[in-house]
Amino acid sequence: MQGLLALLAVVLLATGCATPKPYDYSAYKQSRPKSVLILPPLNSSPEVKASYGMLAQLSHPLGEAGYYVYPVAVVDETFRQNGLSAAGDIHALPVAKLHDIFGADAALYVEVKKYGATYTVFDSAVTVAADARLVDLRSGQLLWNGSAMASSAEQNNSNNGGLVGMLVTAVVKQIVHSLSDDSYQYAGIASQRLLTPRPNGLLYGPRSPRYGLDDAPAQ
Repeated sequence: MQGLLALLAVVLLATGCATPKPYDYSAYKQSRPKSVLILPPLNSSPEVKASYGMLAQLSHPLGEAGYYVYPVAVVDETFRQNGLSAAGDIHALPVAKLHDIFGADAALYVEVKKYGATYTVFDSAVTVAADARLVDLRSGQLLWNGSAMASSAEQNNSNNGGLVGMLVTAVVKQIVHSLSDDSYQYAGIASQRLLTPRPNGLLYGPRSPRYGLDDAPAQ
């Protein structure tokens, strides 16, 4: 019995001391991109507005992180003038072609995994989740990748109204979500979490006063 307890203690200690593996920033630091081209996000969610809803929120955190961001409306129109409107076709373009057209140091490839309200028997929540990759347009090398999510469920409190109260609350939430564009708000939160420099996140860009000071960004 004592041996079993000792083994359990070792397992718990090892689990409690586990820390995320530090991201390898060697390629990122060698590239040190100054300008970023945001490509229209791929949409893996059933919501048709997800791609542009997410696209509209990505520039701000990148700019705050210290990068020059190409205006997404101008970029989108440039693609359309060249017969490209589908995000999948744009993501498939060679990096050398993107660099020749725009001259950006790096491109941000985003895929929206979840976008919109989901309804269950006892609850309704708006969730936005996305993955991102930062790719050097001069070499095609992956510089960074990450993911983030934001959900209205994070703010939900326990319901003390019983079964009927939970059902009514879920129905009301679903109606509110369908009549308002809450997804856009949570796309902004998810974008901030995705692109604001943090441990294992993006590094600060050259327009930030913290540029080059940290090996890995702090909260």
